[in-house]
Amino acid sequence: MPAPSSPTRTAPTAPRSSARAPLPASGQKAAGGRTERSRSTRPATASPAGRRQRQLEDKRSTILGAALGLFSRYGLHGTTVDQVAARAKVSKSNLLYYYASKEELYVSVLRDLLDLWLTPLRGFSAEQDPREAIAGYIRNKLMLSRDRPDASRLFCLEMVQGAPLLQDELAHELRELVERKSGVIRAWIEAGALSPVEPHHLVFALWAITQHYADFAVQVQAVSGRTLDDPEFFEETVRNVQAIVLDGIARAPGQDQAASRS
Repeated sequence: MPAPSSPTRTAPTAPRSSARAPLPASGQKAAGGRTERSRSTRPATASPAGRRQRQLEDKRSTILGAALGLFSRYGLHGTTVDQVAARAKVSKSNLLYYYASKEELYVSVLRDLLDLWLTPLRGFSAEQDPREAIAGYIRNKLMLSRDRPDASRLFCLEMVQGAPLLQDELAHELRELVERKSGVIRAWIEAGALSPVEPHHLVFALWAITQHYADFAVQVQAVSGRTLDDPEFFEETVRNVQAIVLDGIARAPGQDQAASRS
């Protein structure tokens, strides 16, 4: 994608804060059981550079959150920079200091989403019990569908449109991660802990079934009359999805002998 032209940037204005950092906790136990109090009554304060960096990160997070809400509802072409700036409560020039164009902002939102959705998968390791690992993955993904449905819907929208602005991440980061974790799944299969399934299809199935509750939340509610915001329905969903997936890939007793006779 051609690099967007960068407008003249105006340094962002960061609000000054008069709040002081809290005093160190007193009454902490030192070696030997003695109670040790802070040597100084002056509050610890972050360095000016640290405060500045935190302010910049907070502003970026605010802008990305505002952009996600609009992009997930109206798409890239239906959203304007002015709308994002208004929702983030920043000036347009301030927003363009952080993100040089709407397209750059959109890609930044998508990259954040991709990282968010892939974090649970990164935790797979051959040393784990596969049933526990997959059960935990299902719970984590359903939590994301419950807490960040707009993120899932925007990612789904981008995929349906052919992912024109995310092809590089899909072809490299996503593919490489899935290949590594497919190796973990194969190790579980070779150890006799799972039925012999193609790892790619298992990963696709996990994505599809968990993200369904975000992407088709309206349909889920229309059919069941409930949403994942209902704690009882959330736990019911977790238990049933875990059972559907794990019972489908669990190695049944005598499966090796049946396979050898076929």
